[in-house]
Amino acid sequence: MTNSVQTNAPVQTQANQAAVAGDGQGTNEILLDVRNLRKYFPIRGGLLQKVVAQVKAVDDVSFTVRRGETLGLVGESGCGKTTTGRAILRLVEPTSGEVFFEGRDVLKARGKELKALRRDIQIVFQDPYASLDPRIPVGESIAEGLAIHGMGTPEERRQRVQEIIRKVGLHPNHVRRYPHEFSGGQRQRIGIARALVMQPKLIICDEPVSALDVSIQAQVLNLLKDLQREFGLTYLFIAHNLSVVEHISDRVGVMYLGKMVELADRDRLFSHPMHPYTKALMSAIPLPDPTVKRERIILQGDVPSPIRPPSGCRFHPRCWMAQEICAQLDPAFEEKEPGHWVACHFAQ
Repeated sequence: MTNSVQTNAPVQTQANQAAVAGDGQGTNEILLDVRNLRKYFPIRGGLLQKVVAQVKAVDDVSFTVRRGETLGLVGESGCGKTTTGRAILRLVEPTSGEVFFEGRDVLKARGKELKALRRDIQIVFQDPYASLDPRIPVGESIAEGLAIHGMGTPEERRQRVQEIIRKVGLHPNHVRRYPHEFSGGQRQRIGIARALVMQPKLIICDEPVSALDVSIQAQVLNLLKDLQREFGLTYLFIAHNLSVVEHISDRVGVMYLGKMVELADRDRLFSHPMHPYTKALMSAIPLPDPTVKRERIILQGDVPSPIRPPSGCRFHPRCWMAQEICAQLDPAFEEKEPGHWVACHFAQ
């Protein structure tokens, strides 16, 4: 752990140490430290609306993000990726766990301290249109955070917005237009500008290109990489498209039904996945050469309900490698190879 983490912070667990290894583009300084994060959504029923069950959207997830790197977070829809990102920002309040940003306890922050943390951690949402107020020009949307945090005079804020608009590839005159006047790709650039204008240290990208055409996806991804190099940004990049994650990430974490099942350096994960679920995901990636055939792994059945997850390993009902122990004992998240962490009894 680096000097940026306060000495009175809890000792790192094995799962947190997983993210320190690897050869990413960032430093070894830990910027974000997520420990045993859980988010359960209550289900209420009956006349008194008592809690009758819980949706275990995120269940004991731990990882760290180094300063200057991009950590990709992938998995099927409903696995808890987006909830993890929102819980880090406290857009939804976690049920339990710990989140440290530069040694500051995010979940205990209140008032001015929480406000300052939210300036340093920004988010780019999946739907660029729904995240913009249709009633005000985009320039006002971008400048809103600056005004809330009291950053600069009105003229300085106007100049800052003009500068950021240029950085994301739009014309300064666009600040007077409304969201409906832009294409999807342009709206996502506006969303990036709104996050970037706050000069954050960490940006959580919540599937920022999934709603865009493929050609526009490439432009936005290249823009994100260029901005990262220019401003020294750190990304937590949430996506379900493995090709996108491979292009932009330094390390990749794979989630399944609310849990982290594998975490490794990008090149290592894509060349030698060890968890059966990750292998199945990799087998679904299309190959650009039609003459090359890949053995496709077809998973049987549907993803179990997060209300009543399976006992033991949550993947065992769909796993072709499952044995009796898989239904009885939840596998530990262990380092099987240097920098390669897997939660599987029979990882290979």
